[in-house]
Amino acid sequence: MAKQPAETTDSPDDDEGPLTISPEKVCFLIVKAREFDAKDVVTEPDTGSNPSDDGDAAVLEDHGNDPVVQEMVSLINALSVDEQVDLVALTWLGRDDYTAEDWAEVREEAARQHNNRTAAYLLGTPTVGDFLEEGLSMLGYSCEEFEINRL
Repeated sequence: MAKQPAETTDSPDDDEGPLTISPEKVCFLIVKAREFDAKDVVTEPDTGSNPSDDGDAAVLEDHGNDPVVQEMVSLINALSVDEQVDLVALTWLGRDDYTAEDWAEVREEAARQHNNRTAAYLLGTPTVGDFLEEGLSMLGYSCEEFEINRL
């Protein structure tokens, strides 16, 4: 994981960086979010035919029982509150609501607004994978090594 030291953070964990969530977890969620974002609207809810007869087109549609969504919800819900707060703060940072210098403030605001709907909030945010990646980048992290080793 390419990490450059974050120059500004008021976090008490400065020795280990500004994040409580590992960048690898965020990178994995970014990959999954992009799989989710690539889905198309459901055109035929129940064709009644065999998926192989349809060219497996249903896998590209956003069905309610989508395994990618289920996996992401499970992963996000299994995270600690601090890790969930980091994800929301990274999303806000990555969508240009703040700058890297505002990290402590962004994280505090995300902590104040934390609730039990983090997964729904993140999955309801269009291009959340891009926002997470940009937020990581602004803090000096990169998913490049993660992607090379996993994809």
